Amino acid sequence: MKSSERPEVLMRGVGQRFGSQCFVHKLVGKTSMGEQPRVEDKSEGTLESIDEAADTTADNRNGASPSEEPRATHSRLLTKKQLSEMALNVRNMAKKLSSVKVKLNIRNIFLLTKAHDNTLVAKTRELTDWLLSDERGIEYTVYVEDTMKDNKVFDAAGLLKGNRNLEKRLKYWNNELAKKRPHTFDFCILLGGDGTVLYSSWIFQRVVPPVLSFAMGSLGFLTKFDFNDYKPTMEKVFADGVTISLRLRFEGTVMRSMKEYAEGENRDVVEELIGEEPGDTRTHKPDVTFEILNDIVVDRGPSPTMSTIELFGDSDHLTTVQADGICVATPTGSTAYNLAAGGSLCHPENPVILVTAICAHTLSFRPIVLPDTMVLRLAVPYDARSNSWASFDGRER
Repeated sequence: MKSSERPEVLMRGVGQRFGSQCFVHKLVGKTSMGEQPRVEDKSEGTLESIDEAADTTADNRNGASPSEEPRATHSRLLTKKQLSEMALNVRNMAKKLSSVKVKLNIRNIFLLTKAHDNTLVAKTRELTDWLLSDERGIEYTVYVEDTMKDNKVFDAAGLLKGNRNLEKRLKYWNNELAKKRPHTFDFCILLGGDGTVLYSSWIFQRVVPPVLSFAMGSLGFLTKFDFNDYKPTMEKVFADGVTISLRLRFEGTVMRSMKEYAEGENRDVVEELIGEEPGDTRTHKPDVTFEILNDIVVDRGPSPTMSTIELFGDSDHLTTVQADGICVATPTGSTAYNLAAGGSLCHPENPVILVTAICAHTLSFRPIVLPDTMVLRLAVPYDARSNSWASFDGRER
């Protein structure tokens, strides 16, 4: 390695906190406009990578103040060219971030754990006590879930006993705060398994702060660090910074058929969705959108009849799938339902979409890998024998 290729340190100043949706989005925005992010060269080595569920489908360059809900561009509103350019910029930034050290200005820390597991609640209390200790030298503000207020194992009153100054530094978060004011948090610490990581991604639907996961579950594909070493790990994070591993997320939108066009017509969903010609009537409207880290699954639900699903890629009709369902997975989600359904394993840095049929009726449909710049559409025909159900990272079924 040449001396000029030493790892660099990206410094995040206090004034940058609300300049865009998140630190990574700001860097992507600068790159897409031909600017180079401000870099400070250091000769230090890099810390082990942390898992960050970063939203790669919404690049908001307009910025957001701490008092307003961030605005974001939905990928379904982007042209093919804009989507491809955005994906390329994100991939370039991911390569950059994987080889540099980012020193974050951490003041507000978000803690997430399984609130129903008393063992993890006790460890959360231990970590909170350590973060609030005067020995840290910096007065961190620690946010724990609001269910901890009355939790006897967490014992918030005992934690604050004898030090009234801590009352201002121990705060509580709820889903509404995380959704509307994600900029409140500089750093997320998770105690749990892969499900806890997915839950954090679900809470932060638009902006995801850097996430460090301590393995307290059974599998641990996404939880890299050992809680027994949390003190030296956190001291390294605070003192030396971190390297960031970006994880691709998908944006899934439920499109509802507009019933006013149903009367007196023999509707064909393929004819309605294939291509977009000038003057075409819009037959569907968006209902709700979710950002997912693992997969989107469309299946037959409780019906004993298999699903019939029309699969579209951009403006082309790819195929008709008859199966128990379809799993559309991110590279991160390749080790989840996708793997169980016979799909391929995929390195998380691959910019792809994995499409796998769940118990396909025939052997003609095999697992396929598509580029992440493609807009996939899954449609249930109007004359299908049964309804289909959709779930997003196993939620909102």
